[in-house]
Amino acid sequence: MNRVIFHVDVNSAFLSWEAVERLKTEGGQDIREVPSVVAGDPRSRRGVVLAKSQMAKEFGIKTGEPLYWAVQKCPSIIVVPPRHEMYLKYSADMLKILQSYTPLVERYSIDECFCDFTNMVKGKNETLDLAYKIKDHIKNELGFTVNVGVSTNKLLAKMASDFKKPDRVHTLYPEEIEEKMWPLPVEELFMVGKATVPKLHKMNIHTIGELAKYDVNLVRDRLKSHGVTIWNYARGIENSPVEDNSRVKSKGMGNSTTIAFDVKDRESAHKILISLCEELCVRLRKSENRCYVVSVNMALSDFTSFSRQKKLFTPTDSTKTIMDVSLKLFDELWNGEPIRRLGIYLSDLTDQKYYQPSFFDIEKDEKQKALDSAIDKLKEKYGGDVVTRVCLLEGKRK
Repeated sequence: MNRVIFHVDVNSAFLSWEAVERLKTEGGQDIREVPSVVAGDPRSRRGVVLAKSQMAKEFGIKTGEPLYWAVQKCPSIIVVPPRHEMYLKYSADMLKILQSYTPLVERYSIDECFCDFTNMVKGKNETLDLAYKIKDHIKNELGFTVNVGVSTNKLLAKMASDFKKPDRVHTLYPEEIEEKMWPLPVEELFMVGKATVPKLHKMNIHTIGELAKYDVNLVRDRLKSHGVTIWNYARGIENSPVEDNSRVKSKGMGNSTTIAFDVKDRESAHKILISLCEELCVRLRKSENRCYVVSVNMALSDFTSFSRQKKLFTPTDSTKTIMDVSLKLFDELWNGEPIRRLGIYLSDLTDQKYYQPSFFDIEKDEKQKALDSAIDKLKEKYGGDVVTRVCLLEGKRK
C-alpha cells in the first residue's frame, strides 16, 4: 500500500516568526523583505546566525556562521535577537492546525512536522489539493509561509520540501526520484554530513544518483552501516512510521552562549557557566523535572568542540548541585586553550512527582529546594536581575 506522507517545513522559521510578531505588535517594516538575521546579541555582535532573510542570503550569509562574519559581509544588516518562547508558541499554533487535518502528526523539530494522510485522500490530485489547502491555511491564519513536501515516505517528503522555496508544494514520488533527486549533489541527501562528503568524493560519488547506482558492498566497506543507510536513502528506501509525539516529554534541555571575546582564564569561564546554570535550572524546575545527567560542552576559538558528562546517583533540580558538577566537568575538560562557546545540557529527565529523596539527603534537599523556590519567585516577580550571585557582579560577563 502506498502511504501519503507530508513534510511541512516553515520557511526561515525564526526570522518569519519574528517578522509576523513585529508586524502584529509594532507594524512598520517586514524584516523578511530586507537583509536581516536572527542571531545572538545585536549590541555585542556575538552569537551565530540562526535564520536569515532571502536578501541576507544574497550577501553570502549562511545559517550557523558567526554573527561577526555576517556583519562583515553586510554592515547594514538588521540583527534581531532570538525569542525562543515566542517561537514555541508559533510552532504549537502550526501543530494545532495540522492536527485538525489528521491525528497522525509527528513534530520533527520546532519548525518541521510530518503528517500521515494514508487512506484519507484518493489519488494524486486530491492529495495535492490538500497540500495546498494546508499551506494556505497556515499562511492566512498565522501569517508565515511553509513548504510542503509530498510523497510515500518520510525521507522523500522531506527531500521534496527542500526543493525551491518559499511558499511551495513539491512532490517526490518514487517514480520521480531519478528525474528530481538523483541529479542533486550528494551532500543534499538527508543524513549525508560534512564528514561523509569527502569520503564519498574520494569514491568518485558526487551526485545522489551516483551513490544510488554504486555497489552497496563497496559503500559498506568504506562507510560501514551508515553507508548502507544513505545508499538506501539515495534509492528512496525508508519505511519509518509517522508517530504522534506531541505528548512526549522533552528528553533534555540546555543553555549555551557564544562569547564576544576569547575566554582564556578559569575564573571567567566559571562565571559564564554559573550564569548559564542559573538560567537553565529555573527552566528545569518550571518544567517540573529533575535530571540524572549533566553535560558541559565547549568550542575553542578555532571552532573545535569538546564535551564531558556525569551521571548522578539521584536526579536533581538543585542549582547548586548542577553548578558544582558543571564546574568540575569543565575543569576536567579544559586544556587552557581560548574558548568561544560554552554550554550546559541536562538529560535523562524524570518527573518531579516520582522523585523520592534518600533518607540522608532529605534535610539538605529541602533546604536547597526552599532557597531555589524563593529565588525563582523573586525573579519571576521582579525580573531576572533582582537576585545575583556576588561572583557575577564584576567582570566581562556582566
